[in-house]
Amino acid sequence: MKRIYHIIKTIVTCLLLVVFGSCEKYLEQAPDMRTDLSTLDNIGKLLVSAYPAREYITFAEAASDNVEDKSAALSRNNDEPYNSLYFWDEVQGTGAGTPGGYWNAAYSAISAANHALEALDNNLYDDTKRAEVYRGEALVARAYAHFMLVTFFARAYEIGGDNDSPGIPYVTTPETVAIAPYSRGTVRSVYEQIEKDLTEGLPLVTGGVWQVPKYHFTPQAAHAFAARFYLFKGEWDKVIEHASAVPPENDFKTSIRQYNGSLYNLTYNEHRIEYTKADKPWNVLLINAYSSFQRSSGFGFNRYSFGEKNKTVLTKSTVFGATFRNRYGIYSSSPPNYTTNKFEEYFYYTNVAAGTGQHYIMQPVFTTDEALLNRAEAYIHKDMLSEAIADLNTFASTRIVNYSSTSHALTFDKAKAYYNVSDNKEAIMAALLETKRIAFMQEGMRWFDILRHKITVEHNHIASDGTETFSYLEPDDNRRMFQIPQDAKISGIELNPR
Repeated sequence: MKRIYHIIKTIVTCLLLVVFGSCEKYLEQAPDMRTDLSTLDNIGKLLVSAYPAREYITFAEAASDNVEDKSAALSRNNDEPYNSLYFWDEVQGTGAGTPGGYWNAAYSAISAANHALEALDNNLYDDTKRAEVYRGEALVARAYAHFMLVTFFARAYEIGGDNDSPGIPYVTTPETVAIAPYSRGTVRSVYEQIEKDLTEGLPLVTGGVWQVPKYHFTPQAAHAFAARFYLFKGEWDKVIEHASAVPPENDFKTSIRQYNGSLYNLTYNEHRIEYTKADKPWNVLLINAYSSFQRSSGFGFNRYSFGEKNKTVLTKSTVFGATFRNRYGIYSSSPPNYTTNKFEEYFYYTNVAAGTGQHYIMQPVFTTDEALLNRAEAYIHKDMLSEAIADLNTFASTRIVNYSSTSHALTFDKAKAYYNVSDNKEAIMAALLETKRIAFMQEGMRWFDILRHKITVEHNHIASDGTETFSYLEPDDNRRMFQIPQDAKISGIELNPR
């Protein structure tokens, strides 16, 4: 990041190139960019850019326990950023799949939201209802981008703690100078501002109309975000309230991913496409993200990625008494280089003749599956274990082929025996966390549970002679905070300790 995000001329230029056309046309506009946002149509176009256009899957997965050293002999690539991420080292650059790239994308999204909010404050619009919907979307989008930044780049929120460790800059106005000084504040203050934007914005999006709703913070998506936010914050009643509002009429059974239903008979190619379609009820918010994750030359063949040990987690018999249906595949018939086969890459040609361009995936950042399991976790924390089991059984009923409530329903005894524990709550929480790990493998979600539940991460290391050693990322390790880009120091932002 060249400042906290690009200097105002650059960032506004980039946004307007996307929204309004070519560079030449941009240079013909008046210096005051607010004149370009005097119509609600243009506000709506600008808000398309209020979502981070990079994925976090690569760095969240590579730092988690969903990856392994497959050894140099069994992989084709030994490249960055995967090496540094696996060793929990600082990643240089801002390329695809890097923390720095996500940092820039998140602050660019925040900039778009702030320009929209400034225009909404400074202009009068005939359609006041539509203007308020856009205000709500901008506020929730701004809250989301800051939430993701504080989650990845600051110490994890401590439920009941003082949370006075450094957060990330919470930016609420467009940048108007070349180099602006910024304070990181505290994790507590960032959470307070996230909640303020979220609670103000969520009611405003009610009744909104979008051409493709799944690309925007609709009420459904805003509730899904609120459920995740309050799960981190430890406000269990609010998690239950917001999660329950995600599927129509609280019907999770038909709204979550139908692995043993509509997804069952699809080919591998069809599965990738259907999995992330905007018309699927399980996809709540989709972001078009620049990414090389799905490529065999990216995550697939890399030495430090998804291998045999992780495949065992994905395909083993679960606490329910059966495996979860999955669609994992092997890259080029070359084990142990596997994929969960969840993403279809879309290539945007910038020069058709030269065959050059940029690669994207459609990333589901919120799903009804997550909302259901977040609610189940909140029930566990509230000692409402029967309700949690019911939610887990609902989930399993769409993942287990030929599901039978007699054979596969989760019970206390089954969970305690499977995990070899004597406490009901501990057993059901273990079932919940393992269910989430399997369900969201290669989606970056495991990292959130690692942070919140203070799970120690183990990485193996295979020497040239086959000797295997292990390293560990403990709950209090500063490397659980991804490093803030070095360029941020220009704006006086302190880096994370190492």
